[in-house]
This record gives sequence, C-alpha cells and structure tokens, in this order.
Amino acid sequence: GTPIETTDVNTPQVFGDYIDIYDIYRAVKDGATVPIYYSSRLAKLDLKEEQRPHIDPDFETITEDEETAGKEKLKTRWSSLETMVGTEERLAQVARDIVKHFEQRLEILDGKGMIVAMSRRVAVDLYTQITKLRPEWHSDRDDEGAIKVVMSGSAGDPAGYQPHIRSKKRRKDMAQRFKDPDDPFKLVIVRDMWLTGFDAPSLHTMYVDKPMHGHGLMQAIARVNRVYLGKEGGLVVDYLGIASDLKEAMANYTRSGGRSLPAHDLGQAVKLMQTAYERVKAFFHDFDYRAFFGDSPGERVAVIPVAMEHVLQQREGKKRYMEAVTRLSKSFALVMPEAPALAIRDEVAFFQTVRSSFAKHTAVDGKTREEMDGAIKQLVSKAVASDEVINIFDAAGIQEPDVSILSDQFLDEIQRIEHKNLALELLRKLLNDEIKSRARTNMIQSRSFEQLLKDALRRYTNRTIDAAEVVLEVIQLAKDFREAGNRGEDMGLTDEEMAFYDALADNESAVEVMGDESLAFIARELVREVRKNVTIDWDVRESARARIRILVKRILRKHGYPPDLQVQATKTVLEQAKLFASSWETP
Repeated sequence: GTPIETTDVNTPQVFGDYIDIYDIYRAVKDGATVPIYYSSRLAKLDLKEEQRPHIDPDFETITEDEETAGKEKLKTRWSSLETMVGTEERLAQVARDIVKHFEQRLEILDGKGMIVAMSRRVAVDLYTQITKLRPEWHSDRDDEGAIKVVMSGSAGDPAGYQPHIRSKKRRKDMAQRFKDPDDPFKLVIVRDMWLTGFDAPSLHTMYVDKPMHGHGLMQAIARVNRVYLGKEGGLVVDYLGIASDLKEAMANYTRSGGRSLPAHDLGQAVKLMQTAYERVKAFFHDFDYRAFFGDSPGERVAVIPVAMEHVLQQREGKKRYMEAVTRLSKSFALVMPEAPALAIRDEVAFFQTVRSSFAKHTAVDGKTREEMDGAIKQLVSKAVASDEVINIFDAAGIQEPDVSILSDQFLDEIQRIEHKNLALELLRKLLNDEIKSRARTNMIQSRSFEQLLKDALRRYTNRTIDAAEVVLEVIQLAKDFREAGNRGEDMGLTDEEMAFYDALADNESAVEVMGDESLAFIARELVREVRKNVTIDWDVRESARARIRILVKRILRKHGYPPDLQVQATKTVLEQAKLFASSWETP
C-alpha cells in the first residue's frame, strides 16, 4: 500500500512495527512489476515551490481544515494555474507532441497510453485538439474510437462536457475495452479516474499534464508498471514539471525503507539501449550490411542469408545473437521516439529482420517465435524490407517444397547451398518439425532420431566436424527418418501398430529373443485390445489406467515376452497409447 501520511505514522501506531517491507526495488527484481522511466518534454510552467504542496484536484479534501479565507486563496492559485495550462495555444502544442510521440511508440510497441489532465475542462479541450489532428480516432459510440475522455459529471455541466459524461455502467464497459490489448481504444484522457486501483497491463505510456505530489503521484505513475509481454518498462512523459515532486516522493519512499527510485531518468534507458546496440553490432564488425538499406528489394533480401551465415560462423552465434537482439529491441521500444533511438532505427530494423528470419526459418531453442517477438513489432520504413517479403529459401537459391521437405530433390538442393551454416540451420528446423510431428504418433521413433540429431549437432558445436560434414550427416539422417516412416508398409503394419512395435522393440534383448514377426503379432493384438478397452479420460483416471495396464501385461505374458522386460515394456506401451488417446476414446 502507498502510505498517505508523509511520515507514515498511522499504520505503525495502530498495528505496530512492520514485519517486512516489500518495496519497489524488490517488486522489480522479482518481476512483479516493470521499472518506470521518466522523460521531460516541452516548456514547463513556472510554479513557485511553496505553491506545489497546495495544488491537487481533490481540492475540498486537502483543504477541509483550512479556514474559508485560506480556501479562497488556494482556489485562486488553482484557477490561475488551470488557466495557464489550458490555453488553446499550449494545448494545441501538447496535442501535436502527444500524437507524434504516441504514434511512433505504437510503431514498435503495441499497447495503450494515458493522458492525465489537471481539470475536466482541460481534458475536454485536449480531446478536441487531438481529434482535430486525428479525426479518425474519434467516435460518438462507446464501443468504437481510439481515444476517449473518462470523467465524472452531471446534467448540469456545460454542453461540451456532456458527450464525455457516462454512467457507472458505461464507464465500466469502457474500462474493459481499455484493458483489452486487442481493442482499438488506445488512448484515454483522465483527471482523477483510473489513477488508483486500475490495472491495464498493456498500458506503457503516461502523459502527465497535471501537478501531482506524494502518494497521489506515486499511485498514478504505478499505472504503467504492470508486467506485459515485451514491455521492458513504463514511461512517464512530463509536460508540466513534476520532477521536484517526484524527487520528494522518492525521498519519502526511501525514508520508508524503499531502496529504489520509483522512476528512473530515461537517460538510463538510453544508456542500456546503446550498450545493447554495441553488443549486437559487434556480431557484424567485419560485415558490410549497407545493401540492406539500398533501393533494390533484391539486394535487401540477398543480404539476409549472408548475414545469417556470418552470425552462425561465430561460436554459439545464433543463440547469443537472438538474446542480444531481444535485449536491444526491448530497450529500443522503451526509448523510442527519442533522438538516440531514431538514429539507429534502420539498423535495429536490419538486426530484427535477421533475428526474425532465424525464428521463422531455423530452430529456436527454448522459445517460441511469439515469446521472442513479444509485443515488439517488426520495424518497417521506406528503406527497410519487411520480414514478410523475405523468404530465406528463395534468397538461398532453392525452392521451398510444397509436399515433403525430405524429398531427395530437396535434400540435394540443401546440400548445394553455398552457406553451409545456414543450410544446417534450415535442415535442423525442418527435421525438428518432422520429429515433433512424428512424436504425436510414434514416441520411440521420434526420440531415437531426436537423439541422433542432437549428437550430430553437439559434435558440430564442439568443432569435431565442420559445417559441410554435419550437413551431409543430417541429410543422411533425414533420409533414414523418411525411410523409417515407411517400415510399417514392409512389415504389413499400420502406423498405430508400428508405433506399438517400436515400443516393444525399444529393448534390443526383446528383439533378439522374440524376433520381428512375433513382436509385430503382439503389436497388432495390443492395438486391437487396448483400443477396445479405453474409455473417456482413461489416461487420467487411476482405475482405468490400472485396467489397461493389467490387459497389456496379460498379452505380453501370453506371447512369451521376456519377464524381466515386461515392466518397462508395459510402461512404454501405455505412454505410447496416450498419444492415441483422443482418437481412441469411446463413451
């Protein structure tokens, strides 16, 4: 909770000393929240320091103990500030900057933005200025439009306020729209509402145009610190000069036991981005990628496989490159559209295109493409080719196959690719995909080939064989894998029967003792009997599993399967049967 009292005396007086304090530092370290960064933009209004503690929209609350004369003085100060902040010229300037800034951020980081205005009048006028610039963002309907004002009001308010005044139910529906990351409602203008207790994880940018201090300021900026896919941090953009209030709040939190600043200067993020940029650029220190920024689409496409080959030639190149570009992309998204980010925009696009090509056309260990990309989009500009138009198969000089990736013609083309490291990565991904596909029907066969592939790649990683040799080895492995899929035809077994045969033959001793024909006969009977006896959810109900286990053991004993191997064989057969569970289940 955020202490309301500056000295935080109420809580300890009532409940005693704190047992433990979970502060901002620990929350960020644990991944419970993301860090908040602060950026100051435009000219700030001059406010005397002694005025700041007295400025707050909830005027009556903070002045309830003031005498009437004191209240009137404060009202005069507030109205004077509101008049300066709300001039048409200034709001037009703020609107132009917000629109440009937010659109540039959305180009590389999908999500939401919030504008905090100091009064309802300023909120309504700022909405008018923004929709003048982007009329397509406006809609009279609650369920449409990219920008809305969320505020309270009544029928007695001015006519200009009425389109923005909604009932509690309509505001609740609006909140659901804003919390939905896929909803086109991207930007909201508020005065007080949604500044406390409102969680929209995809909210990554807050534009502050309102004096705030203390716990109110801390609670407001916390709206952008929620964890969200691809969100490296929240950004608070200050148009009014809340820096001193923020420092004061930081001091209070430090005295309260916090060890970390609630908001970091954006300059820290710039430094992180520049460090990440240098690390990625080091992968290409002797590689000329300027052709990527040329006018010829063909040249832009052609440089990608060569760049991939260059990365793959380095020790653990792809793994380190993917991680480095991910770090760069996230910090870049946080800094954008500041000048340092714009200066490297095209190069980041090149780095991301190479990374996306790795994710799309080669195997990515441990992470899906969605996890790699997060919310960060592929950068596209006039000088940059989109990932969608780059086909690595075409760029590498081979036709992407329509039917079987393991055809002799395709494998021969792979072997002739000039860039052997890239050829290996293509093979690795394609064979991995085939193994995963086969794993859904034949567990033993897929495990065997997966291990063979890993062994070949391990020897390549350890440099006991070079890229050309491992390509030949993996091509032969692909051919063997293809032929293994045809064994069932030669033995007169269906795919299901072949899968059970492999489960029984997983132990070489069983093959030596019984022979192929006997194992094939048992496999046919297992498929027939197990299929007849499975019921819905049999693989998750212990009683049903026990019944199938007894059935398998009985069949193995009946046909003389080696007794010392029956326990393991039964376990393997049941694991294989689970793969067919959905198609075998009967009411």
